[in-house]
Amino acid sequence: MKDRRDLVLGWLSKADSDLTVLDLTLRAESALDTACFHAQQAAEKLLKAFLLDRQVAFPFTHDLPRLLLLCQAQDASFAVLLPFAELLTPYALELRYDGDFWPSLEVTREARDAALAIRRFVLQRLPPDLADELSRANP
Repeated sequence: MKDRRDLVLGWLSKADSDLTVLDLTLRAESALDTACFHAQQAAEKLLKAFLLDRQVAFPFTHDLPRLLLLCQAQDASFAVLLPFAELLTPYALELRYDGDFWPSLEVTREARDAALAIRRFVLQRLPPDLADELSRANP
């Protein structure tokens, strides 16, 4: 059975996988709607990794502001991520299935930047050796 540390690393690795797909689609300047979806997915997994590390149960939801409230209960500084969470949340469901949603490169880059900001923030609040191990696992 995996321990908490392995579970956290697993969620962080999955988030990095989403970021890789996001970057590939951005470079190809194709499937930008999918890139925005992966930005949201990365942010969601990062927040859930933090909650796992803190042993906080979380709902199975794509609602980033809701997850952020749980994170804030552990560390009030998470409040600064609310604009990023609000930007990314619609990419999980509402816009994922909206036939009229075709984001520009600029919108997609904003989504990527929001996801990367959440990644940096979360990694700074996890044990430092987790970030080191993540970088070794995902060079």
